[in-house]
Amino acid sequence: MLVTMLKGKLHKARVTHCELEYEGSCAIDTRLLEASGILPFEQIQIYNVDNGERFTTYAIEAEAGSGVISVNGAAAHKASVGDRVIICAYGQLDAAEAREFTPDLVYLDADNAIARTGHDIPVQAA
Repeated sequence: MLVTMLKGKLHKARVTHCELEYEGSCAIDTRLLEASGILPFEQIQIYNVDNGERFTTYAIEAEAGSGVISVNGAAAHKASVGDRVIICAYGQLDAAEAREFTPDLVYLDADNAIARTGHDIPVQAA
């Protein structure tokens, strides 16, 4: 059996551009892609913290060190510049691998600079 697991995440990235007339995708600062383990052209899920939209697209590279998070094409209707988004990529592992796997979690500040990284999320208290 295969289990779908969180592979990498950019937590609370700020949208810097929305380009409706650009080929559909999400341009992400190459350094952020590398830190999160998300590959160019990999399918990603985007969760908009500010308006509740959730949508699927794919990642493309933006200039390294630029802090760019550009929501492009039809998805540009689902975000606005300044919105906080969570960008996730998932992978499938067999059940034994899944028990040992840890994702690459990247937490960003308001300027899309890496504030911290990790590989687990604390247990949520009641």
